[in-house]
Amino acid sequence: MTDREPPRRRVPGPARPPGTGRPAQQRRPAPAPRPTARRPRPASPRGSAPLRLGSPRPRLRMVSLGLTLVLLVFVVRLLQVQGVDADAYAAKAELNRYVSHTIAAERGGITDRGGVSLATSVDAYDITADPTLFTEKITGVKDAPEQAAALLAPIVGVEADTLAKRLRTKDTRYVRLAARRTPQVWKQIKDLRSALNEKANAEGREAGVLAGVLADPSSKRVYPNGDLAAGLLGWVNAAGKGGGGLEQQLDKELAGKAGKIRYAQSGGQQVPTAGSTEQPAVPGADVELTIDRDIQWAAQKAITEQVAKSKADRGYVMVQDTRTGEVLAMANAPGFDPNDLSKANPSALGNAALQDAYEPGSTAKVMSMAAVLEENVATPATHVTVPNRLHRGDRLFQDDIDHPTWHLTLNGVLAKSSNIGTILATGELGKTQSAANRTLYSYLRKFGIGEQSGLGFPGETAGILAQPAKWSTSQQYTIPFGQGFSINAIQAASVYSTIANGGVRVEPTLVRGTTGPDGKFTPAPAPKKTRVVSPKTARTVAQMLESVVDDEEGTGTKARIPGYRVAGKTGTANRVDPATGRYKGYTSSFAGFAPADKPRITVYCAIQNATKGSYFGGQICGPIYKQVMEFALKTLQVPPTGAKSARLPVTFQP
Repeated sequence: MTDREPPRRRVPGPARPPGTGRPAQQRRPAPAPRPTARRPRPASPRGSAPLRLGSPRPRLRMVSLGLTLVLLVFVVRLLQVQGVDADAYAAKAELNRYVSHTIAAERGGITDRGGVSLATSVDAYDITADPTLFTEKITGVKDAPEQAAALLAPIVGVEADTLAKRLRTKDTRYVRLAARRTPQVWKQIKDLRSALNEKANAEGREAGVLAGVLADPSSKRVYPNGDLAAGLLGWVNAAGKGGGGLEQQLDKELAGKAGKIRYAQSGGQQVPTAGSTEQPAVPGADVELTIDRDIQWAAQKAITEQVAKSKADRGYVMVQDTRTGEVLAMANAPGFDPNDLSKANPSALGNAALQDAYEPGSTAKVMSMAAVLEENVATPATHVTVPNRLHRGDRLFQDDIDHPTWHLTLNGVLAKSSNIGTILATGELGKTQSAANRTLYSYLRKFGIGEQSGLGFPGETAGILAQPAKWSTSQQYTIPFGQGFSINAIQAASVYSTIANGGVRVEPTLVRGTTGPDGKFTPAPAPKKTRVVSPKTARTVAQMLESVVDDEEGTGTKARIPGYRVAGKTGTANRVDPATGRYKGYTSSFAGFAPADKPRITVYCAIQNATKGSYFGGQICGPIYKQVMEFALKTLQVPPTGAKSARLPVTFQP
């Protein structure tokens, strides 16, 4: 089928005037082509100019130009945001959306040698906040930080002004309001926060004033035995670090390694589907001490009672295993409770047994006697004539009591604790006094005087022992009987442990080992051992020390223990007052070990400035020695040897 051109539509012509038309039946011929007539313009009102419509093109051009400029601005800004500043804006977005902070590691525990807990950590919470959630826009409250602080202050125990200041911190989404609060405290805050949020929602507000309060799991240090061994253990400070004692010394091992967590949050709540990254914290190691809790308790009880009875400034007791050098007890009085330092007396903080330096007095004579015997210048039976007074250098020396001339053996000099007899005996250590001084000094150093004990304890004193060339005229005669140099309590105990251990000094130790997060126990390094005197000399000195306790003329009779052979020595020294630097009062002491013929335990006691009753070491420290030694022997199940003592002579007939 061929295509045909569609028929043209007939257009009627203009109307004609009446009477000029053709008959209807007459067909009109096709009109001839003619030029298109121009459409007549409407007549304008009389007396006015003709109206003309404005051209839209200028307006279209202006609109197009404006749109182009706007689009150009958007394009340039888009290029800047996505191309030039993309990283910066991404970082800002991350900052506003994500919160990251440190996860505290669980602090390792401290136990005694039997695994009994001395310091441990329990579950706690660090109360934190997001300051951006305390604005008026979020809470609908102008003073939201102040209102929140007023609600939190009595719960967390922090001043309201301090809390408000932290809640107004700018440019951060994480502040710590209070550290290591109990789970009960956090529950109280959560319940209050939920109630305030419900109230805010009912009032058409987005959140309550506590919506931005959060909590991080943490731990709190607890000392289950209160003040037991507090001076030794120390404490943990507000920053979660060891603030004293072993807590400070072993902080690196105990603290572990902190972790990190990063998570998205909205409205103070973690968004669980947004993804989070966490680097877990590594718990600290558990530390096992050489301390025996029961012996520590007995020592602390005994010294606390005697210090109170004597109205003394302070006192300390050391208990040491003579064979291994392990410290079984280190007690101080007065003490403090590390669970609540706010109630502690500042003067009682620390560990006076290691930090006090004082002149030892007659307990130091054991070193002088060991030097005399080791140098073979005398024997226990050597005769020593002791006058009532002895003039040496620029001083006139005397014993603790006036007496007629004594005819003592060297053993009797130690038993009766004669200062004059000791001066005479040590004078034989050299052909000249200077030579004798050098010899005695060498032995004092071998016994550990004038240097750190090896414990590495914070604040431990090394004592004071001058070079012999610097000894004053009086010092060269007072040092042999324990005046003119200073020590601490562990040094004094170590001297007696050295004699008890056959003349070998074993550095004192407080730590048996550590157990890491993997459960593996690592023993502490073996202590250093030093031969000081021969076994023969040590054995002889031990027999001489028995005379101090067993002989009726000895000064240590109050330290006797039925069934056991006891070796010991009393001491009563002039004391330097720390406040004035002058001699005032006395240092009373007693040191010894048992069984004397097969030593196992050393006990040392010292009391500073007893002001009521007796101040002689044998009278106030001898009973403490007996009480603590008896308890320790029973606790460690050390039986008596059953052998009889040597009963060395104390006097001689001239």
